[in-house]
Amino acid sequence: MKFLLSVILIALLSAGAEVLMPWWAIAIVAFLVSLFIEQKAGKSFLAGFLGIVIFWLVAALVHDGANDHILSTKMAVLFHLPNYGMFICVTALIGGLVGGLSAWAGAFIRPH
Repeated sequence: MKFLLSVILIALLSAGAEVLMPWWAIAIVAFLVSLFIEQKAGKSFLAGFLGIVIFWLVAALVHDGANDHILSTKMAVLFHLPNYGMFICVTALIGGLVGGLSAWAGAFIRPH
């Protein structure tokens, strides 16, 4: 139950933080959620990873669909990726790693 709560909180709080702060606010959110919700380090990493992947995938698909995939198609060509979908997946995975590592750090810094 803590794991699911962590994933949902990270995704929702990251969405709120992105409105007011730069993109790296996701790291702060994942760190703080992991700091306050006690889990093992591996589960914290996975919660941070999944929370940010879900958030960035949804956000990218909503914004990308609104402009008919123009920007993501150009970025996919720039990075030599086969299509815009692959670019969105790579972007979500990078964001997931940032969230996962931040949550992992939060789990390790918590006093036991």
